[in-house]
Amino acid sequence: MTQALEQQTYTCEEYLEFEVVSEERHEYVGGAIRLMAGGTPAHNELAINLITLLKSALRGKAYRFFGADQRLWIPHRNLYTYPNVMVVKKPLQLQPRRTDTIMNPCFIAEVLSQSTQDYDHGEKFSAYRAIENFCEYLLIDQYRIHVEHHVKTAANQWLFSEYDDLNITLSLNTFEVQIQITDLYENIDFASL
Repeated sequence: MTQALEQQTYTCEEYLEFEVVSEERHEYVGGAIRLMAGGTPAHNELAINLITLLKSALRGKAYRFFGADQRLWIPHRNLYTYPNVMVVKKPLQLQPRRTDTIMNPCFIAEVLSQSTQDYDHGEKFSAYRAIENFCEYLLIDQYRIHVEHHVKTAANQWLFSEYDDLNITLSLNTFEVQIQITDLYENIDFASL
């Protein structure tokens, strides 16, 4: 989970002024500013592996790929956040009067950590579902081989699948791309975690 900066309510404008000059990343949740947790080498490796696999499979297609430094604005939930992996179908929809904040991802992935897993499963996923273009969500466990896959099948309907085997192929519906779980977990040393 993220850590609250202070027990004070901030406006979106105050948050953005603060965030642009900050050396750390913060979420903005309904007026609260929360410090984002740092990542482990496994956390970062999993996100990089996924971006690399997606970018390679979708080379030349109309998509943009972003890592954890790209801010997302969800106006219906009054939330600014930084997903671990985000894919946007071109053209980018930016927050009005901003050049650094995206609003239209179709695919998001979060690498789970002990401090954020409940938030990523619950409140954050609920907020992501408020994004009109959003239709696919991956939750990747960094401590064991386990991937949770959510695909939007209709308005207010999501299909859930999970994978615990390196030999399984994961099919992403948004892009018609297949990813080997073994490739996703490449270079992850569970013994060191």
